[in-house]
Amino acid sequence: MDIVGYSKLLTNEQRELLAWLNRIVRETEAVRVAEAAGKLIKVPTGDGMVLAFFTSPDAPVRCAISISRALRGNERVPLRMGFIVVRSSDSPM
Repeated sequence: MDIVGYSKLLTNEQRELLAWLNRIVRETEAVRVAEAAGKLIKVPTGDGMVLAFFTSPDAPVRCAISISRALRGNERVPLRMGFIVVRSSDSPM
C-alpha cells in the first residue's frame, strides 16, 4: 500500500501521515495476530509498506478492510492498496 501524493507533501507532513498509517496498520487484528505468531513480514517502501502474511489467505483482505474502515471519512490519507496471492504450488520450479 502507498499514500497517493506523498511526494508532494512537506517533510513533516510525510512523517506524520506515515506514522499515523503505521499506527492504524499495527492496530488491525490481522496484523496483531500475524505478528504474534511470527507470520508477518513488513517492508517499508518510503511512502507506504508491503505486508506479507503467512497466516491465512484471507488475512490481507481482513487487514485491508480494517484499514479502510479506520480511514473512512478521512480524506487526509488517499491510500492505494493491492493484493498478490501466492500459493506454494505457484513455485516456478
